[in-house]
Amino acid sequence: MSEFFKDVTTAEFDAEVLETSGTVPVVVDFWAPWCAPCKVLKPILEKLAAEYGGRFVLAKVNTDENPEIAAKFGVRGIPSVKGFRSGEVVAEFTGALPESAVRAFLDELIPSAGEKLRLEAKSATGSGDFETAESKLQEALKVEPGSRAARFDLAELLVARQAYAEAELVLQPVPEIDYDERARQCAIRIKRWKSAAELPAIGNLKAAMEKNPADLDLRIKLSERHVAEGDMEAGLEQLMAVVRADRGPWREKARKAMVEIFSIAAEQTELVSRYRRMLASELH
Repeated sequence: MSEFFKDVTTAEFDAEVLETSGTVPVVVDFWAPWCAPCKVLKPILEKLAAEYGGRFVLAKVNTDENPEIAAKFGVRGIPSVKGFRSGEVVAEFTGALPESAVRAFLDELIPSAGEKLRLEAKSATGSGDFETAESKLQEALKVEPGSRAARFDLAELLVARQAYAEAELVLQPVPEIDYDERARQCAIRIKRWKSAAELPAIGNLKAAMEKNPADLDLRIKLSERHVAEGDMEAGLEQLMAVVRADRGPWREKARKAMVEIFSIAAEQTELVSRYRRMLASELH
């Protein structure tokens, strides 16, 4: 048995495959002793595992002895090879491929230098080390400027700490049509920040509201300022007041703004659910 490949049982699968794949790709070879194509593929996989020197781990699962894990991952024919990253199957093939095809499979599976940095940043984010995560993502973009995943990850972190101008620059090279959902949420937050930046300071807006509580335009502006500063609840509270006070265009403007906030504050499930119910009750 080599340090680069090992036999894995159902009981060991979570630790040896799913957890390990959080730090290094794991290639799982589902095989059986009676399978002739398995015997052809086995030495190719073992040779490449040693040659790649730890850039991936080869886990071999005997399907006769471990039918449960084979069934769980939908193995219907063998040899069945599945590549795991971060606990998920991200690539696979069935049958005994030639060495050149297996190499191509591995090269797709194994992260590039930039992707490796992005994955390290993801791990740092999960540990709450956002400074390290940002640093690694900046480095990833120097290595691979075309990595949209790294750009979107970095923009998300920057927006989370309200570094909107930096986030806008990070997103700039990517056309909006190619944004994923996270990037779209970042763009909404950036747009709101830019809009709020043209408004008076929040203290001045509050003072004006005390003098003119019926000014619905002022309430919407105060909401924009609250949201730009990260206080979603205060922003929703002002918009809800507009919805209750008006039956015309101000209500519709406030409603649309609330729906937009629901989208960008989706992780605040209790807050969003509460204001969704309030809005629905008022509109119907």
